[in-house]
Amino acid sequence: MRKKRCTWAGSEEIYIKYHDEEWGIPTHDDKKLFEMLVLESFQAGLSWITILKKRKDFEKSFDNFDVVKVANYDKEKINELLDNEKIIRHKGKITSAINNAHVFIEIQNEFGSFDDYIWGFTNGEIIKAEYLTESELSKKISKDLKKRGMKFVGPTIIYSYLESIGVIDNHQKDCFKY
Repeated sequence: MRKKRCTWAGSEEIYIKYHDEEWGIPTHDDKKLFEMLVLESFQAGLSWITILKKRKDFEKSFDNFDVVKVANYDKEKINELLDNEKIIRHKGKITSAINNAHVFIEIQNEFGSFDDYIWGFTNGEIIKAEYLTESELSKKISKDLKKRGMKFVGPTIIYSYLESIGVIDNHQKDCFKY
């Protein structure tokens, strides 16, 4: 018998795998938290499946999402990324990933880890939610991240980010993951 999933998971294997093995599962590893922040910011204005299909190329192009390496990218690396047809070649998103790496490191230094920072907004609790595109929580975090200097972190992107890292559990009631 086929498992019932959230409707967005569709029938493409890459989406099903992401839904079943990753989406909504609490994430506490800073490297993974940075990866998802980068990917979610690149997703702005695009479909998530576009990002999933390019994920391995992003991983390779962004040095396995090593936040220190990304923070140290120079003009030469930016030009290399802009020429890379395997990823999203959007200069604003590329430069924001580098900028956000700097802010991410500052947050790690201030809070001990990005994990402590991001999960601190809910005192480590998972928020059960209905399907939304933003919430008071995502607005609050977005505002704080922007104040700290991050880019491409609006409330909708942050809401999606919080779902992806398991802070918000948004599985549909008839989904086996609910």
